[in-house]
Amino acid sequence: MSEPLAHSGGHLLSAHLQAVAGLAAGFSEAFESVAEAQRWAYLAGLWHDLGKYRSGFQRYLAQSDNPDAHIEGKVGGREKTHSAAGALWAMQQLNKPNQPYGNILAYLIAGHHAGLDDWDGGLNQRLQNDDAKQELKEALAANPPAHILTHSNLVAQIPGGSAGFALWVRLLFSCLVDADFLDTEAHFDAGKPARRDGFPTLDQMRLALDTHMVTKAAEATPSDVNTLRADILRQCRDKAALPAGFFSLTVPTGGGKTLSSLAFALKHAQTHGKRRVIYVIPYTSIIEQTADVFRDVFKALGDEVLIEHHSQADAADKDETARSRLACENWDAPLVVTTNVQLFESLFAAKTSRCRKLHNIVGSIIVLDEAQQLPPEFLQPILDALNLLVKHYGVTVVLCTATQPALNSTDYFDKSKDLRGLENVREIIDHPDALFTALERVKVELPPDMKVTTPWADIAAQIEQEDCVLAIVGTRKSARELHRLLPKNTLHLSALMCGAHRKVVIDQIKTRLQAQRDGRDSEPLRVVSTQLVEAGVDIDFPVVFRALAGLDSIAQAAGRCNREGRLPGKGRVVVFVPPEPAPAGHLRKAVQACTSTLHDQRVDPLARALFASYFRQFYSAVDLDAKKIVEKLTINDRKTLSVQFRTAAEAFRLIDDADSATVVVRYAEHNDEIEKLLGMLAAEGPARWLMRKLQRYTVNIHKRMADKMLEQGSLTLPMPGLYVQVNAENLYDPMLGLKLDDDLYNPGGFAF
Repeated sequence: MSEPLAHSGGHLLSAHLQAVAGLAAGFSEAFESVAEAQRWAYLAGLWHDLGKYRSGFQRYLAQSDNPDAHIEGKVGGREKTHSAAGALWAMQQLNKPNQPYGNILAYLIAGHHAGLDDWDGGLNQRLQNDDAKQELKEALAANPPAHILTHSNLVAQIPGGSAGFALWVRLLFSCLVDADFLDTEAHFDAGKPARRDGFPTLDQMRLALDTHMVTKAAEATPSDVNTLRADILRQCRDKAALPAGFFSLTVPTGGGKTLSSLAFALKHAQTHGKRRVIYVIPYTSIIEQTADVFRDVFKALGDEVLIEHHSQADAADKDETARSRLACENWDAPLVVTTNVQLFESLFAAKTSRCRKLHNIVGSIIVLDEAQQLPPEFLQPILDALNLLVKHYGVTVVLCTATQPALNSTDYFDKSKDLRGLENVREIIDHPDALFTALERVKVELPPDMKVTTPWADIAAQIEQEDCVLAIVGTRKSARELHRLLPKNTLHLSALMCGAHRKVVIDQIKTRLQAQRDGRDSEPLRVVSTQLVEAGVDIDFPVVFRALAGLDSIAQAAGRCNREGRLPGKGRVVVFVPPEPAPAGHLRKAVQACTSTLHDQRVDPLARALFASYFRQFYSAVDLDAKKIVEKLTINDRKTLSVQFRTAAEAFRLIDDADSATVVVRYAEHNDEIEKLLGMLAAEGPARWLMRKLQRYTVNIHKRMADKMLEQGSLTLPMPGLYVQVNAENLYDPMLGLKLDDDLYNPGGFAF
């Protein structure tokens, strides 16, 4: 009988098991208790496909000419299943009284296709049925090599104890599934290793950034603002030598915190041997701007300098294919620019495609840009996870914002209610109050009564009186309505425009602002935008109108006004009460907390001391663990180590209606490039580099809306999770972006 195979095409099973075991162990080298982590990861890799030794599976594989033949959940029936055998073998070999260590490996092995499962009512029930037991019996009957079945005793030295159990399991799971994906990918790509190089090193990036900042300083017009920015940069570099842990970078908008925080991260990485920098943006809609800033800094290092990851096109477990695996991102670059949704949903995920990247977070520096935008309903489990990553996995976290929510303060985290903040957060800036006073450049005008709304037509009339003005509203629908009432040459920005389109408009805005300052453009410049411009977008208007929102959002809007301090006086920030209330949920509670905080209109709305009152009121109005994630991920029974991995992952969704779809749109200005990339997708499948390129031409909408457009023939579905607009010019507006059915449109779900 021929030697057993792992996959079609002659991939030997024993070679695959040993390769995955070795890769998984290597991925766990950065963990605390390195030797123990490596042994756990190694055994998970060695036993994950034990069920493939069954003669039935080998017959099935021999009869199939399908690269998806090995994937559970596809056609093939009982002969095809193979993940239960290794899980049961681990339980038989490792479980002892009061030490159910085999159950830990059972979570990993049984879930390496379908994802981590709940123990009670899920995994335990599956492993106790007759089919699972028969699978192990048949696998052992095939006489696997002794070196595959043998093991050494394991000790579960769990970083963080029982509170850290769930994260530790997910990190080990990440090591296993990434190793499995990579070895399988290498086999199906004619034996070539997956593309894991081509990126510059962090040291090269640090030197390139230093050169860029020297040039930038030499070209900058001398001003008080630029002097302060230079001092902020200096302090970031100086404090980078401090021991790893939590830091806050409290800098007013316009203070240059994006590049200064990156300078801190790169210098800190050099000093402490960190593996990568993960720069996290609150909104999908603005990630491109930050990524483009970084690409400009590192352009001398080549085109492939970072991973920009915000796509929601991860395949569902039931839709997993060999091709969909190629598109699954594992954050294997030294610099990753991503979103809150990607980072935190991954940290609490159960799906293989989402968990795959987690082991690459270990030993990294996480910069949380606009940290005040951390989702309040999930704040407690997020803070718990960050504490574990910093304390046990060599991670440094930088909370970067103009409006610090002071997440380490007992003012917001009442220990009597078992609320836990961050531990030992150190401020990078020596005197933030003095810095804020020095960078005061605007005057905020509040409405006489913050409970009385103003019609859109009246707001439009006020805006039309200004020759250079930015108006920021709370939802896409509001942006379209206000834009409709303004002159035709008014520009528009929202997340219904793809990233490439938004970049063109933002570049146009910057060019026209400079031309107006130089006296070369006398035409009015009016822009209507959602809050996507409030972070990561370096624009400078003399007047900004802002729909009433959270106090932190008003401060962010003010950062787009007189940003460079060029005006002879102060810029104007006009706050108005829109005719439609903020979407229900935390956005509306933020408005309520802001209204309460600003009841005394004699106080400067941007006074730094007000933010303590604002966040105290805001957090007190929100359940910081609304979906009981902490409870779901707490060990329920120590005899079985039962945890609700799948239930917690399904509950941890940061967008209210997270059933979202990613649509590749037909943006006319880049149509040739889009056609080229889609042609490669059809011919070659979804390689990671290709999906990275396509992200710049995507828009996220509700899945139910995408499915209706699919039925109508407006979209196609070339791969699970990724929709493509058909070549219909009237579906993508050159000003407003993707057109949607207003009857289906729900602004509360996608506010940005």
